[in-house]
This record gives sequence, structure tokens and C-alpha cells, in this order.
Amino acid sequence: MKTLGHWLASPWGRSAVAAVAGALPVLAFPAPSLWWFSYVALVPWIALARTAPTGRRAAFDGWWGGFGFMLAMHHWLLPNLHVFTFVLAALLGLLWAPWGWLVRRLLGGVPSRGRVTAALVVLPSAWSAVELVRSWEALGGPWGVLGASQWQVTAALRLASVGGVWLLSFLVVLLNVAVAVLLVVRQARVPAVAGLVAVGVVTSVAWVGASVAQVDGRTRIAVVQPGVVSGPDSADRRFDREERLTRRLAGQGVDLVVWGESSVGFDLGARPDLARRLAALSRTTGAKILVNVDARRSDRPGIHKSSVLVGPDGLTGDRYDKMRLVPFGEYIPARSLLGWATSVGEAASEDRRRGTGQVVMGAGGGLRIGPMVCFESAFPDMSRNLADDGADVLVAQSSTSTFQQSWAPEQHASLAALRAAETGRPMVHATLTGVSAVHGPDGGRVGPWLGTDASTTRVYDVPLAHGTTPYVRFGDWPLHAALLFLAAWGATEGVRAVRLRRRPAPEPHAPHARTAHGSPAHPGH
Repeated sequence: MKTLGHWLASPWGRSAVAAVAGALPVLAFPAPSLWWFSYVALVPWIALARTAPTGRRAAFDGWWGGFGFMLAMHHWLLPNLHVFTFVLAALLGLLWAPWGWLVRRLLGGVPSRGRVTAALVVLPSAWSAVELVRSWEALGGPWGVLGASQWQVTAALRLASVGGVWLLSFLVVLLNVAVAVLLVVRQARVPAVAGLVAVGVVTSVAWVGASVAQVDGRTRIAVVQPGVVSGPDSADRRFDREERLTRRLAGQGVDLVVWGESSVGFDLGARPDLARRLAALSRTTGAKILVNVDARRSDRPGIHKSSVLVGPDGLTGDRYDKMRLVPFGEYIPARSLLGWATSVGEAASEDRRRGTGQVVMGAGGGLRIGPMVCFESAFPDMSRNLADDGADVLVAQSSTSTFQQSWAPEQHASLAALRAAETGRPMVHATLTGVSAVHGPDGGRVGPWLGTDASTTRVYDVPLAHGTTPYVRFGDWPLHAALLFLAAWGATEGVRAVRLRRRPAPEPHAPHARTAHGSPAHPGH
């Protein structure tokens, strides 16, 4: 049986160990939800990279660790994208190669206290830079941001109102670096302990300074979750089931009814019969209905995913077209180059069309809602913009039915807690097939989640809060600070390197005078 030492002695064995180490943080996310594990999950990866024999090998450790993290985080895509899942994981994992190099640069060998102190700031900053780059929509968006593992921790949600999920990521990585130093770099325990104390001080200050959402009203919002509907004519049968479920809400005093993503499979402009049925439901329930249309438009070319508000008199004219699309699921980036993905998995055969701007809708009774569609709830800036534009409630319409038996539905629902805490606005996450969830303005859960086995309606008494959180006011300042830290460290290293090059070489010592026999000459002999 091979020992760990044997594995590490082989390049491919070491790469396999790095991939496993990189995958460990995924256990902190739903479904396992071992949120506390995130505080030490990076320690094996850090311990491996710091012992790399060369900087190049450390970069490979970072790459393979990133590959393991991305593959584990998106393993539920395998049945749909097949081998392309590995390709995507390898491409995204490459982003962690510089991080692995930095781990060795700062913590390798017997690091000085100065290097350890720098590591406590530079390594979390470098991780933040990786999360910033991979959060670009075309690279898959900010799914699996490390700070998102803290979605059910009350203290962390309060910190999210100050610096968003990015602040949580920074602090989680800092904790991991400090723990790694305590465990494997015993000569530098003082700065590690100082780092832990600093985390405690910073979080305490942020905790005190965070504005606590003050509830100043309530609204009753109903979520309609039809469950799995498959087979021929599934769009018609899904609509029929959603209609039956919505009728149950009559007399329950709801202010808004929300259907999930792709809940209507036909353009309502081309199907006035469906628009009339929705208007009748609005009159029956006494509330406007937010549906989601996934169909080819009759008034413009292409297929759009659109949040459409329907009132008792029919379509209100309020419409939001999804702006950020899922790569490969809803469009293929550089289709001329990567179009072959449709032959190896269930990639989009036709690109969806994008909307041009976010919309805040009036849902009646003074209630203003900010809709997002599925994937968009992963982007902190979208919910922040809606809150800044006056939305009282954030609404995400989603469908993860393709990944019904995976971790994806719970991972997606958990994001509602973070978006609510960041903005100080409640968030409704309504899906076709589960998991549906509602979280209050402090990120806390409101009522039960609707699981993937539920076909039902649920009315939530949603607390409302106003005011502006520091995160809404100041935006992604933790990311900007991280980039400044990296720039400052890089400049310092550059200056140090220049000084070393310019330093004159020490003059060689004059050799001792020697006798003819080659032995040193001694005066007096």
C-alpha cells in the first residue's frame, strides 16, 4: 500500500493529492453544509503547496487544487456536460496556479515573521482576485464563492451587510492561512496568533458597525411550486398544474404570487388565452402574479427568459428580460469554436437573447419588487443594484429540475440568504421543482424551504425593511482592497529585487601570501 510520501514523490501522484485537497472546501456548502469546516478546509492544500520543491511545482499544486475544487463544486453538471465538465474545471482551475506559487513564496521553507505576516494579507487577497476573475459570467459566474458557505451563520450574515460575500471569503481564507501556519510553520506562531486576533478585532468592529435591518412592515407572498412535469405537452400540463395550485390561494390575503423560471412555455403575446387565464387567477387571488416566460418572442427575434407581471386586467406591461445567461446551458460562448459541446452533452442548441437592463416593478399596494432569473441570483451586484433602485423585495425565479437529485437546488437556494443580508431586503427564491426558499432582510430563514419532492403552494409572511446597508452603499470594497494589497506587495517585492540587483558584490578577500612551498607565510619565520 502506497503511503502519502510515495504519492507526493510522483508528479501525477502529487497532482492527485492536490486535487483531493482542493475539493475539500465543497463539504462546507449544501448539501453537506459543514459551514465550520470551511475554516480549516484549505489547510491541507496550503500545507502541500508550501512544500513544493520548486515554484513551478507549487503553481501546478495550485492548478490541480483549483481543478479539484471546480470539479467538486460543479460535479452535478457531469450528466449533462459529460467530458466538457472536466475541461471547464481544468480551465478554471488554472486561475489558482498563481495562488499556489504565492503559498510557496511566502510560507515555503522556514519563513520569516515578515513573510508570514505578508501571507496573512496577500494569500486572502490573491484568493479574492481569483474569485473576482472567475465571477465573470462567461466563466461560470460566482457560483461556489468560498464566503457563500457561511449562508446560515448569523454572525457572518451580519458581516455580509458590510462587505458582501467577498468580505466573508477574505476572512475565511485568512483563518485558513493562520491555522496552517500554527500547524505546520511552528517557528512563526506569533504572527499567526496575531492574525487570528486581527480577524477577531476586525469582525468585532464590523459587527458593531453593521446596520441591523429594522423591520418596518410585512407583506404576504405566495410561492407556487408545481414540481416535476415531464413528457409530451409538458408546458401545457405544467401551466394547468400551476393554475390549479394558484386557485388554492383564494381568500388567503396574499399580496403577490410568484411562479418559477420557465413556468410559462409560450409567448403571452401570441397566446392571449393564457394571458386571460392568468388575469382570472389574479382576480381570484386578489394579487398580481409574477410568471416567467421561456419562449420565442412574437415582437422581437429570438428566445428570451422574461419575468412578466400579470394583474386582474391582464399584462401590466412590466417585463424583465434575463441579462446574464448560463454558459453552455443557455448559450455557448464562441459558438463557432466551442459548438462541439452540443455533441457531447446537453448544451444549448440555440443561444437565448439577453435583456438590456434591470427593472423594478410595482406589485400593488406600494410594494416594489426586483426580479432576477435563476443564475442571476449568484451575482451580488445585481441584487445590490435592485435594492439601490428602490426594490422592497428581491425575487429570483429559478429552475434546477435538470439537477433534481444533486446538491445544486440547495446550493442555489442558500444564495438567497446572502443576497438578503447584503442588501437588507428580503428575498424570495421561487422554483419549479424545488428548492424554494424565502429569507428575511437579515438573511434569516422565513418559513420552511420547499424541497424537491414538493408540488404545492406556500404563503410566506415576509418582513420588510428599508435603509441602506454598507455593502449597498460602498459596493465591492473588499475586492478593491484585495487588489490594492496585491499591488502594494508586488511593488514592495519589485523594489526589493531592484535593490538586490544594484547592491555591489562583496570584494573578494586578498589571499594570504604563500611561500614557494605553498604554505602560508608567517612573519618572523
